Amino acid sequence: MFVKKSSSLDPLQETTTVYTKPTNVRWQVFIMLLILCAINYVDRAVLSIAMPLIQKDLELDPAIVGLILSSFFWGYALMQIPSGWIADRYRPDKLVCGASLLWGIVQTLTGLVTGSKTLIFLRVILGIAEAPLYPSGSKLQSIWLTSKERGRGATLLDSGSSLGTAIGGPIIIAFIAWFGGWRGALIGAGLLTIVVSWIVWKVIKGSPETNTRMNEIEREHIKNALEEEYNLNVNSSNLTIKIKDYFKNRNFWAMCIGYYSLNTVFYGLMTWGPNYLEKTQNLDIKVVGSSILIIFGFGVVGELIGGWIADFWRSKGGKDNVVMRTLLFIGGFMTAICILLLGLGVTVSLTGAIVLLSAALFFLRWAGLYWSIPATISQRNHVGTIAGCMNTAGNIAGIVTPIYIGFTLSLTGSYFIALLLFVIFGLVLAIASLFINFDRKIGF
Repeated sequence: MFVKKSSSLDPLQETTTVYTKPTNVRWQVFIMLLILCAINYVDRAVLSIAMPLIQKDLELDPAIVGLILSSFFWGYALMQIPSGWIADRYRPDKLVCGASLLWGIVQTLTGLVTGSKTLIFLRVILGIAEAPLYPSGSKLQSIWLTSKERGRGATLLDSGSSLGTAIGGPIIIAFIAWFGGWRGALIGAGLLTIVVSWIVWKVIKGSPETNTRMNEIEREHIKNALEEEYNLNVNSSNLTIKIKDYFKNRNFWAMCIGYYSLNTVFYGLMTWGPNYLEKTQNLDIKVVGSSILIIFGFGVVGELIGGWIADFWRSKGGKDNVVMRTLLFIGGFMTAICILLLGLGVTVSLTGAIVLLSAALFFLRWAGLYWSIPATISQRNHVGTIAGCMNTAGNIAGIVTPIYIGFTLSLTGSYFIALLLFVIFGLVLAIASLFINFDRKIGF
């Protein structure tokens, strides 16, 4: 978008035309959130990648490992709704960066643990510290992005999960080598987070109204689009929507069920994926790290492609319901098919396993579009809270899934039942997405 300006000192002189290009500060903000989310998942993945070493060093049973991998989500899920509420009422940029500084400190301390109890405690605290990131990121979408840009914004934000898990393997393997074991790796990850949180703050602080790096063209673009979006959803009765009204709405529950299903598959693969590859393919930790890089790297690519398709399709006149329901159904269905083929033993080779898991992550991460849903279906003053509700539902899966897999492995020694669970929830993700109305905000 360009603006044509004419200026002349003398009426008789020829008019000079100046073209002013809009800034792209809003996309800089979301690139920084992508980076921060990637670091967030490096911090989550470090324990999964290093777990074979930690398990051996601390002599941990698989059931205890499941509890440890789950414990992060206890604090994380608990604080989702409070974090979203705070983001709705105060500055989400400050909340994001303050939280990232805190979780960097906690991650550093985790490298000093000597037993499972202390490790579980610090993982709970880490979950509490990381809780504000995604609700605040969803709130920032409603502040910085227009409705036709949120597909890319949501997937930029959420693709950090796959990116962080992908690069987490090589980074943590390098940290283990450089710093002399898993303790040094955890400390290194924490210090990296502290540095990145300071850099991110320099870019995302403020709002479109106060940011000094943004020109008036971009500022007006955002302001006009948001005014149109929210005015279009105000009805003549001026009905006041309260949080309790969302709990009575089908859209809200379909969103929560879909996101729970997404996270059942994603967190299951993130927490137990390295162990699965190590046990079924007899790999050492270095090969596991490179395999995770490939698998979750495809997740990053898939997520960004899904966001681009959604916004491009809508820019060409595609209706929100058609665009979102189609993409999310395909994502969930194809994920289920790929995991089903893996569980049925269609391939037993390392290459075949990586191909199927990569394809599963590629399609699963299309569901990163879920992070555009709170801003789509809720009123602007409720976006953070509704995002917190959605992420609470999703991270209950983060609590349940690692424990379930850990106890299943202890009892059966097989990953088949875990893979079957992923197939079921891939299908639930596909079906639940069909019940969300993306054309209207709740209450109007």
